Order: sequence, then structure tokens, then C-alpha cells
Amino acid sequence: MPTTASAAPAASASGPRQAHGLGDVTASDTTLRRFLHGLPGVDTVGLEARAASLGTRSIKTTAKAYALDLAISMVDLTTLEGADTPGKVRALGAKAVHPDPTDPATPSAAAVCVYPDMVPAAREAVAGSGVKVASVATAFPAGRASRAVKLADVREAVAAGADEVDMVIDRGAFLAGHYLKVYEEIVAVRETCGDAARLKVIFETGELSTYDNIRRASWLGMLAGADFIKTSTGKVAVNATPANTLLMLQAVRDFRAQTGVQVGVKPAGGIRTAKDAVKFLVLVNETAGGDWLDNHWFRFGASSLLNDLLMQRQKLATGRYSGPDYVTVD
Repeated sequence: MPTTASAAPAASASGPRQAHGLGDVTASDTTLRRFLHGLPGVDTVGLEARAASLGTRSIKTTAKAYALDLAISMVDLTTLEGADTPGKVRALGAKAVHPDPTDPATPSAAAVCVYPDMVPAAREAVAGSGVKVASVATAFPAGRASRAVKLADVREAVAAGADEVDMVIDRGAFLAGHYLKVYEEIVAVRETCGDAARLKVIFETGELSTYDNIRRASWLGMLAGADFIKTSTGKVAVNATPANTLLMLQAVRDFRAQTGVQVGVKPAGGIRTAKDAVKFLVLVNETAGGDWLDNHWFRFGASSLLNDLLMQRQKLATGRYSGPDYVTVD
């Protein structure tokens, strides 16, 4: 069975607290630029063809049942709207703990992801369950604020009890080539999280323009101490795709091979069906390997995905689809 969100394999990235042996490349803007631009260029045609090919893999009944449960256990059930209320967040937390109240064998989701001011309500809802509370921070989703404001955002989330922080990078600084500025900001956020919260670093891949930039951002985030690298906020036109997720999976695989440090991956935005989720799990298995098939190392950032996973799980168990009232509308 899939592991729960409380599982914590021994090897994990912990920012500056865990040496990765590549400190010399972050000594200056010049050395960091040289390193990032020295990474192998991405073969766009090859990357997209590989992602498309893996998406055609057939999953048989027994494996599909396992994959559906695994995907459910990897969902960061998310609400990031201006109209969020404590009641809505508590309802979402209850759903994360018991996604299908009619079937206690259904795994819990990995986490509930909310804005910092909603963290207390989320913690109340998931108390004692093992479901984590994740909070976006650093002036999400645009990231257009001073470092002092961003770090205050992180401190608020951690003080409220967030187990995980999802930060956004300064895409403007990255695209202007100010890599050291972006690196130092991630390091500062990682230090602010301390031992209290794991850090997910969001690149907003749809705004980075090229696969080469996504590869560079992946390595930059990992060098700075990300526990997870995450595709997107879900607030732009292009979010998680099989190709950009495949590229990030290659990056975490290669980073561990070079440094011994394992980093997680979180595709977010646009993954709405169980069929899509299973395709992403195939990407994980075939690219990074089975060590990442665990919700400590792979997550789905989603709001609607869980409902389709539950309906497909019920269809597999009973041979028929439920009516529209089988799942809640979040």
C-alpha cells in the first residue's frame, strides 16, 4: 500500500544544513552562472517525444488499483482563492483525511495547501491524521515583494503551524540572469523554515520560456536547499505538463547521483483526471525510479483531481460509475 504523508525516508534535502558538495559553484554570480549555463542543453524534440511515449504505457487492473491509491496519497488538496473561508478550509481538510467516508480503506491525501492565514483552520481539520498542512508564501503567486515581506510571509505560515512551505521564485530576477539573487532568496526562505517545515520551490515553468531555463531553475533550487521543486502556481496559462515534469524528474535523479541528496518533485496545475495522474506516475517510475514513488518525494498540486481519482477507484471496485453526488464539489 502507499505510504502516508508522515513517512520520512532517511535521505532528504535540508537546505544549507546538508552539504551537497557543490558549494563552490554558488560562491559568486559568475561561478553560479558558469555552472548553470554549463548544464547540458535540452533536446526539445527528444524530451517531448519521450514524455509522449511514456504517456502511452498501459496500466493493467491490479497495477491500476495500486496507482489510483498511490495517486490519492500524493495529492496536495488545494484551495488558493480570495473567497476562502475557515469553513471551506475545514471541509477541505476533512476530505483530505477521509477522501471517501464510505470506504475507510481509501488512503488520506498527502496535504492541504492554503494561504498562511488559513493554516490554523487547516491544522484543526487534519489534527492527529498525518495529513500535512502546506502554505504558499513569498507573495504568492507573483512573488513581487521585498525579501523582508516574503520572509515575514514565511514566518507567519511557520508560526501558525505549517508543515510545508510552497514559495515562488522571483521569475523576473531569474530571467534577467540574476541567479545569485534568486539563490540567496531561496536560502533565506530555507533558513526561515528551519526544521519546522519542508520547502517546495515553485518555478512557474510556464513563464520561464525554455526547457533550458527549467533545467537551470531546477538545479538552482536544489543547490539552494529545496526539499521539493514544483512546476507552477496553477495561476498561469501553462502549468504542469508531462514534458516539463519529465525534465524536472531528470534533474532530481541527476542531482542525487552527483550529490547523494534526494529532492522531491511536485507538478501542479492542470492535472485533473486519474488517467493523467497515472501517466505522471509512469514518468516518475521510468525516469527517477521507484524511490520517488512515495508521497514524501512526489506530490500532485490539485483541487479537482481527487474527485476523479475517487470515482475511478469506485468504478474499479464495483464495475460502475457513481452518480454525481458520490464526491463533494470543493
